[in-house]
Amino acid sequence: MKLGRRKVENPATATRILAAAERHFAAQGMAGARTDEIAADAHANKAMLYYYFGNKRRLHRAVLENLFRQLRKVVYAPPAPDAPPRDRLRAWVNGYFDFLATHPNYPRLVQREAMDATSKIEWIAREYFQPFFKLLTGLISDGISAGEFRDVDPRQTAFTMLGATAFYFASAPVMRSIVRHNLLATHALEARRRALLDFIEHGLYRTYPKRSRKSSSPARSR
Repeated sequence: MKLGRRKVENPATATRILAAAERHFAAQGMAGARTDEIAADAHANKAMLYYYFGNKRRLHRAVLENLFRQLRKVVYAPPAPDAPPRDRLRAWVNGYFDFLATHPNYPRLVQREAMDATSKIEWIAREYFQPFFKLLTGLISDGISAGEFRDVDPRQTAFTMLGATAFYFASAPVMRSIVRHNLLATHALEARRRALLDFIEHGLYRTYPKRSRKSSSPARSR
């Protein structure tokens, strides 16, 4: 295992540090997070943290890059070469949804970077966000060309899809106190997935499959 140019001698320790740093950066931001607390949470010491990651800024970047690499594996998985656009788009939505469901810190970390709008966001946008957005708008354009999707603005539709997906996870801690059930419970997530796909199908597809009321009813997860 390597982090940058440094070979990691103890991958388990480095992995624990990354996981702990992800939690602290998501909760407190890079400025508020403390390396001694991150090291303690990872059951390591500050010397090991600095040995593997150099400093807090590089550790923060390593956390983001680790998440983006995992996102790429899920969302950029090649579909069947002859798959119709609607199947490819559905696979993209499911992949992105699954990633957010299993990486709840991701929306919070990205929101912090976007709000700070520092120079760091430039490399994130160039290396990750732009290809990500291009892939999604390309899928939508392919569907329009194939006659499967309505003649919509691919960029505006992409904004809507990204917002509808990411907002649910970013707002889950607050919305839980409003709706009085755990939005990240398994049944709640599946209800949200069905509702999201149903919304996209009705808003984008020229024809869409019929769904029973039972399959689209909200879950009562607590």
